[in-house]
Amino acid sequence: MKKLRRDFYCGDTLSVAQNLLGKTLVHITEGKRLSGKIVETEAYKGITDKAAHSYGGRRTKRTEIMYGPCGFSYVYMIYGMYYCFNIVTQKKGVPEAVLIRAVEPLENLNEISLNRYDKSFSSLNKTQIKNLTNGPGKLCKGLAIGKSENKLDLCGGTLYLVDDNSNDFSIKNAKRIGISYAQEAADYPWRFYIENNIYVSAK
Repeated sequence: MKKLRRDFYCGDTLSVAQNLLGKTLVHITEGKRLSGKIVETEAYKGITDKAAHSYGGRRTKRTEIMYGPCGFSYVYMIYGMYYCFNIVTQKKGVPEAVLIRAVEPLENLNEISLNRYDKSFSSLNKTQIKNLTNGPGKLCKGLAIGKSENKLDLCGGTLYLVDDNSNDFSIKNAKRIGISYAQEAADYPWRFYIENNIYVSAK
């Protein structure tokens, strides 16, 4: 499998959000390799996107990473308890990113299950398996992505993406989720997902 290079992340954010589907997200933590195939993403178009943290040119300590080079992680907490993992896109100074909404777990399923449910993968029922990593907070918990993984270079050796040329699927798009506050931006069809994959959080 080939690790994605920085130029992959520096393109148009909507294109990157779609091209990320089928790629494998890898996290090396405590000597273990946790991974999952990306099956759902959402694009956030920065300054002109009312749903983006950087809308209107907002620049804070938290969002500063989005103004830097592409190919870095932007991890933030929501509701005071769940982390969300984003990938910075575009050229330096253009604060855009892609939220990874869901992955299909691939490696070390038992470890992912222990992180997520505090129980072994073999003990999970069908519903628990489906809900293992089918949401941004769920995948972060399962793959042990948190505050320490914020601002990491995704071209490094700790948190990165690889391409195994898995592209035998159809891509669907829909409105983004949980952004009703964003006025007209709430209707932008900037959520992309792999059709018929059980780990997609919402159809």
